[in-house]
Amino acid sequence: MEGAERAAYPVSAVVLAGGDSRRMGTDKAFLKMPGGGTIIEATLSKLARLSEEIILVTNRTQRYEPLGVKLVADIYPGKGSLGGIYTGLCAMSHSHGLVVACDMPFLKPPLLRYMLVMAPEYDVVVPRAVPWGGLKGLKEGEETAKEHLLHPLHAVYAKSCLEPMRDLLEKGDLRIISFYPRVRVRYVEEGEIDVFDPEHLSFFNINTPADLRRAEGLLQKEEPY
Repeated sequence: MEGAERAAYPVSAVVLAGGDSRRMGTDKAFLKMPGGGTIIEATLSKLARLSEEIILVTNRTQRYEPLGVKLVADIYPGKGSLGGIYTGLCAMSHSHGLVVACDMPFLKPPLLRYMLVMAPEYDVVVPRAVPWGGLKGLKEGEETAKEHLLHPLHAVYAKSCLEPMRDLLEKGDLRIISFYPRVRVRYVEEGEIDVFDPEHLSFFNINTPADLRRAEGLLQKEEPY
């Protein structure tokens, strides 16, 4: 059954676990969720339904060894999520990789599978949608609206992105979307996303204790996938 859920072509899955979790005060990947298990375990379980190769990018490899997935350390340490994506793409065996952050407890495999179906024709497949909770949490000047509506840590990337990514990393431009004009991008729009995830919970990530409390409440109502 699981094999039938995977993409028609082989893809990798890349999980970024490189953040220092300063706002949470502890490693958020290992936070316990209702019903047992941790956020990272739930994430890996969902990704295993989509890919046989899961790569976890972290500079704390010893902590993650018990999870039994491929671990790689940043090629460009201290270069944020862009550096993590670059590292994951370098390590993967396949031409395309599904990239997610380690702190997203509401990933929807049907939406991810939909993105993977169209990925062979593009270098990037990325959702463009208002996140769960709307824009009210956005601080003035923190991000542009365009950046906020894109979700580059819930996206599919091809190895063809490596050269433009490397150019950004070497220039010190760490904004993931800065290389998008150089590649073929498929934006997954709200109407498409709503078919699989009308509340846009896929893009909910946990950064603070308040986020964790909200996630715990939402998880009680989540439908199984």
